[in-house]
Amino acid sequence: MGWLSDNINLIGLLAAIGILALTIITAGALIKKMREAKPSGDLTDHNWDGISEFNNNIPVGWVLTFMVLVVWLFWYVFFAYPLDAYSQIGEYNQEVQTHNEKFEQKWANLSHEDMVNMGQGIFLVQCSQCHGITAEGMHGKAQNLTRWGKEEGIIDTIEHGSVGLGYDGGEMPVLGLSKEDAKAVASYIMADISEVKHTQYPDEVQKGKAVYDTAGCAGCHGPDGKGMPGMDNFAPDLSKYGTEDFLKRVLAHGKKGLIGQMPSFAYRNFNDVQIKALAEYINSLMPLGEE
Repeated sequence: MGWLSDNINLIGLLAAIGILALTIITAGALIKKMREAKPSGDLTDHNWDGISEFNNNIPVGWVLTFMVLVVWLFWYVFFAYPLDAYSQIGEYNQEVQTHNEKFEQKWANLSHEDMVNMGQGIFLVQCSQCHGITAEGMHGKAQNLTRWGKEEGIIDTIEHGSVGLGYDGGEMPVLGLSKEDAKAVASYIMADISEVKHTQYPDEVQKGKAVYDTAGCAGCHGPDGKGMPGMDNFAPDLSKYGTEDFLKRVLAHGKKGLIGQMPSFAYRNFNDVQIKALAEYINSLMPLGEE
């Protein structure tokens, strides 16, 4: 019974035994008193089908037990677990934090190739079960990540809408733009709004800005693409699209898709290096049908 070596567990067990003992003793004494006592005394004004209750004081034992519980609860919350004492959960969190700090120091200056390789390893272990080992989404069962962070991802969102990111502005509907206009908007976002600052279609950027302004994109994402002023969670900040910051939000909050719920990966305690590696791996993938 190694768990008894934890002082907090031991104190909690002793307290529970004490409470149980007091409850049994008090209840036994009151039951005995009820059996021996003869009905007498003042009745209250309450009456249910001819049954009334005596106007008696609260039992002293009950009051004492309640006060002891209140004192114990105050001590437990503010002076024992979890605020000011050892706990196994606290020890685990500290170990994770220490490991992540060592990990980040060791892998802080990886080359791009090494980052991509690390990200591939994380993806295969954590993500491929739903997105497939090629990240194409296993025939629509999950998001096709080969398009993520690229013009193709924006075009797909314009054509099919977006659901499940949990923004206050609601789900993004299908915009109904032509393929040419969608391509232009995607090039403008990647070149001028996103921190990536690069597009495959530089000749489409000016047209894309005009379409962005007239197609209603600014109504949710703001004129600069960073969202509506004073409404941080109204719509996605497009300046983060294609960066690890956008991926970090999805990993932290999860995503509700058309076929199910992607869970939050916050419990995995991914550190910044791992998230950056995963983002670089996904960005290195080529959309389906391209070389």
